[in-house]
Amino acid sequence: MTSRTEPRAVEHRARHRRRTDRKRAVIGGMSALALTGAAIVTSTMMSTASAATAWPTANGSEAVSATIPVSGTRDGGYKRYYGSGELAGDGQEEGQDPIFQLADGATLKNVIIGKPGADGVHCLGSCTLQNVWWEDVGEDAATFRGGNSAVYTVYGGGAKKAADKVFQHNGGGKLVVSKFAVQDFKTLYRSCGNCSKQYKRTSIFNTIEVTTPGSRLVGINTNYGDTTALRNVTIIGDSSKKIVPCQKYIGNNTGAEPTTNGSGPDGTSCNYTASDITYQ
Repeated sequence: MTSRTEPRAVEHRARHRRRTDRKRAVIGGMSALALTGAAIVTSTMMSTASAATAWPTANGSEAVSATIPVSGTRDGGYKRYYGSGELAGDGQEEGQDPIFQLADGATLKNVIIGKPGADGVHCLGSCTLQNVWWEDVGEDAATFRGGNSAVYTVYGGGAKKAADKVFQHNGGGKLVVSKFAVQDFKTLYRSCGNCSKQYKRTSIFNTIEVTTPGSRLVGINTNYGDTTALRNVTIIGDSSKKIVPCQKYIGNNTGAEPTTNGSGPDGTSCNYTASDITYQ
């Protein structure tokens, strides 16, 4: 005998299947949306990671006619400082005065140095340069003059249009540069090749974005025991690999032009491997 409730049971099962199908469709749509969102986030992260460094916009400008001494911490609030009067030079003449002169232990941060840039920044001892940007490097961007125990830290920032050197290491001690961008330059870092007083100098470069044109990243004196390390360096626009990552020299204290002493990684003076440098 056929049950009178069977049609209702059939109808109930049909409604259940329709609700299940709708749930599956909604869940499937949500999953697709989640995947799409993840793809968008991933794509955004990838495009951000591969994009060139964004340079800051100046928050006002100030002409500097006499070197500004810095002790403790000076936060420039992203103001642009540029040379005038005695500091109006922007060529490669030796002996120019800097825009800023940092005492031992001083910090300079959130500063833009415009054109003319004179001799940029001088550190008389250990110092920290945080988010300092050079729009048009004058003689040098920064010169480090401390003794053997000095530690100089450059974190963030960048430099453009350096006809000669960005960082000049005349004193002793160690320079650590991280998350820095350099464009249109000759040499990113040079351990002084002919200073009257010479030192063993150490330098470390980590997470550096390099944009052509450029000639060399670092120059060190092997005869004084200099060492450098390159980590996570990205070079943009140098498919032929003409930029020399590490140039070795025979330095002197007579003022004569130093001679070259080879280039490339050696595990002693120039510490890096092919995997430490990426070309884009």
